[in-house]
Formats: sequence, C-alpha cells, structure tokens
Amino acid sequence: MIPINETFNGTFPFAPHVSTVAGYRMHYVDEGEGPVVLCLHGEPTWGYLFRELISRLAADHRVIVPDHMGFGKSETPADRTYWLQDHIQNLEQLVLALDLRAITLVMHDFGGPVGMGLAARHPERIARIISLNAPVPFGQPELAAALQANAATAPWFQWILQAEAAGTLEQVLTQLHYHILSTLHLNGFERKDLITDTWLAAWRTPFTTPADTLGALGWAKGFATGAHVFETPSAAVQEQISRLPAMAVWGMADQTLQATHFLPLFRTLFPAGQLHELPGVGHYSPEDAPENIGLLVRRFLDATPLLL
Repeated sequence: MIPINETFNGTFPFAPHVSTVAGYRMHYVDEGEGPVVLCLHGEPTWGYLFRELISRLAADHRVIVPDHMGFGKSETPADRTYWLQDHIQNLEQLVLALDLRAITLVMHDFGGPVGMGLAARHPERIARIISLNAPVPFGQPELAAALQANAATAPWFQWILQAEAAGTLEQVLTQLHYHILSTLHLNGFERKDLITDTWLAAWRTPFTTPADTLGALGWAKGFATGAHVFETPSAAVQEQISRLPAMAVWGMADQTLQATHFLPLFRTLFPAGQLHELPGVGHYSPEDAPENIGLLVRRFLDATPLLL
C-alpha cells in the first residue's frame, strides 16, 4: 500500500480521502465541484492512471477516483477475496455512502466490469458511460465468447492461464514489485519515454511485499479459475442503460483487450454511442494518449449536458 500522503514528486498532488464503509481503508481522490465523474482503474494500476484527467476536469466537475481494494493507496486485507463481485460491492458501498448521483463513469480495463456492475445495480444513479479500453457488456453469452476469443491470442491472458495451469501464478505475481515494468509491457503501452524513476515508483510501490499483491493476484486468478461473476441486469434495466450517452475510446495497439473482440459488443449495447479509435495507442491508453483522451472526454461531456 502506498503511504497516504505520497505524491510521487508532485505528479499526484491530490488530497487523500479514506472511507471504511466497505470494511477496509479505501482511498479515493475527490477533486472539484460540479457533475460527478467517477473514474475506475483496472489491473495492475490505481488512481495514478487518471492523474491527467483529474487535472483537466476538476475545474468544473467533481472527479472521484477510488483505488480498488488491494491497489494503490487502499488497504489490502488478508482475509478478503478479490473477485469482480467483491469490487462491485465495495464500489457500491462507497457510492451509496457518498450519495453520488448523475454519475459519469470513466472506466479502464477491469474498471469496465466493475463500473457496469454498479450501473446494473443502480441505473438511476448513472448518467453517462465512457470506456477507455474497458469492456462494458454485461454477463451474457456474447461477453463470454469475446473473453474466450480474446484470451486465445492476448499475451497477458495466455500467460495467466498457463501460469495457473503450471501452479506458478502466485509465485510470480507475489513478486510484482520486482517485475512491474515487464508486466506493464506485456499488457501494453507504447510511450517508453514515460519511464522515469518517479513513474516506475508510482506503479511498483503498491506491491512492495507479497502481502500487498492480493488484489493483482485476485484479478488474474479469478479469470483463470472462473471465479469472477459479471453482473447481469434485467432486460428493462439493460434497455435503460443502453439509452445513456456513451463513448468508447480505444487504443488500437491494445493486445490485452483487443478491439476486434470488444468494440462490437460496445456497439451492440450502445447503438448510438460514440466510438473513437486511436492508432498506435496501447492498452494503457490514458498513459499513451492523455491529451487526446482529455480532449475527447471534454468534448463528450460538453456535448451531453445533464439535466440536474
């Protein structure tokens, strides 16, 4: 766990907030005032991924960025499970405790299934959907087929499945502090100029000890063993969500979540949604293209005003 006041040489200057409503110390950023933008990270990242977006939006939005249990500045309890349904439950409790409404979800990686799980449970609280290389469909046969097809060729998922079969997944991921850079490379980012001592410290510090890696291990193992439960809303709720303003921004060099498998599902769920393909941008699109993404998000927010 990262020390609560750590700013990584001023690159993450946001005041820390802590909630215990979910039964552990959950850290979150809460910057600015205005319509709520809720940013959800994935594996093996934390709120640092959204640092540029927070700065761009906080002048006229309330930007909330939680670290999932086991990631970033949040606690990593030893007696909890780290499956998708656990993260959805934790997020739901935070959202209800803060009484967040008219939420714009901004999701990356497994933040997609977590955020869509929240939307399925509380569609009345969700106003807009933004996917940044994040799967957004619900637990349906089409999603299962896409995940299976993606895993057949995605290096990250191939490694997870092979390591679990060989009994080495825990051995490798509990040492994530030492090989975080190779893990990020395997998932895919293109801007190698980002790699500085400060940047590397920001990504490796959450996993300083094996006990700190339960979140990263849980997400990988849950996929390999089928422990994750994707939320499935009623037909009426799904129809309600599908009418929301939605935008997908996809780094097309993403080899972890490949566009060919997931963008058709976005188009099906959100037939009127916007879609922006970013050539040469990898899986960690907020790292590779913060300026482009910031501009696209701003234009989308401005073009879809909320009736508050």
